[in-house]
Amino acid sequence: MTADTTVPTIRRHAPTTLIIAGILLVAGNLRAALTTVGPVLSNLRDDLGLSSSAASFLVSLPLLAFAVVSPFVPRVALRLGLERTIAAALGVLAVGLVVRSTPPTVLLWVGTLLIGVAIAVLNVVLPSWVKRDFPTKIGQVTGAYSAAQSGFAAVASGVAVPVAGLSGLGWRLPAAMWAGMALIAVGVLLPLMWREAGETTEEATDATGLVPTDTGHAVHPGPPLWRSLLAWQVAAFMGLQSTNYYVLITWLPSIEQDAGISDTTAGLHLVLFSIFGIGGSLGCSALLARLRNQQVLGACIALVLGVANLGIMLAPGATVVWACVAGIGGGSSIVFALSLFGMRARSHRTAASLSGMAQSLGYILAAVGPVAVGALHDATGSWTPPMAVLLVLSGCLVVAGLLAGRDRTVD
Repeated sequence: MTADTTVPTIRRHAPTTLIIAGILLVAGNLRAALTTVGPVLSNLRDDLGLSSSAASFLVSLPLLAFAVVSPFVPRVALRLGLERTIAAALGVLAVGLVVRSTPPTVLLWVGTLLIGVAIAVLNVVLPSWVKRDFPTKIGQVTGAYSAAQSGFAAVASGVAVPVAGLSGLGWRLPAAMWAGMALIAVGVLLPLMWREAGETTEEATDATGLVPTDTGHAVHPGPPLWRSLLAWQVAAFMGLQSTNYYVLITWLPSIEQDAGISDTTAGLHLVLFSIFGIGGSLGCSALLARLRNQQVLGACIALVLGVANLGIMLAPGATVVWACVAGIGGGSSIVFALSLFGMRARSHRTAASLSGMAQSLGYILAAVGPVAVGALHDATGSWTPPMAVLLVLSGCLVVAGLLAGRDRTVD
């Protein structure tokens, strides 16, 4: 068999609108379970008697689960198939949300861990799903689901406190209510799972070691991802932009409060951060659709984040401006990072493996970043050194964007 041998495939056709609806619903489940905790965290701590360190670990636990679980997800998806893997993860997510809000306190930790594992699976396989079903529209679809992800995250954060006040359940009600959306997403996936059951051995590797691509042509798989310099460059972009996002989402309100800005205003600025992030997501997806080489776009996104970080460091009193700029950069950077998984791979299976590797490394940095920044602030008594470090990381992100944005593939 030669490298251009066609592997026959048979697929049951599903309406494009149903597939898009499934992708957007899955995306909506990626952050709502997490962002609903912050607004009611003080109530949760008072109710359960958690210390500050325990509360911090509770917030970081899903990120640690992302880092540990992500490398194993492609193998699970290989055995179950994409749709079944996603449906199973959504089921675990729904269970985790209910368990998290149920006494006794130990179930808070068990449920949070289940939520982290489930979202880790969804994080990894969603770019692979986009690569498989929309190989020529990766940027557009990724931008759409990233915007949906940000939108649901903002809604979950905004309604948490009002919902908590509706009944005697308090924080437990908003902590559990998003299980319903996970189950709705499972319902939408059911007909897609029937389609998947009809697929042939398109994705199997034949005796010669050739792996079929999404166009049906077999190619040599290339070196393992951990030995691919391009894969490391993609992982670096993912990790650096994730670190920037989670540091800002964690500490920006504190930076503003130390600059004399009220808690309410600082909270409003986080809403603006999310809103402008949606705009950044959609803008980046539109640009990706028109570019063959993404180097300049990757570098420009990193520079936008650098401008925001510099502004926060030098003029924290004007953070309303920098929050909007950071939102544009953050929304653009996550779309760019997620799109790289599909654009730097020929097959959706390779995309899943690249996604698992990059997200594992990325969320290790994302989990460590806010803790390290907080420790540096405590040691220096100032936000200038931590923001200076973040500014340096923005420079590293420019380099990662230039390297990962090249028109190449890891396989």
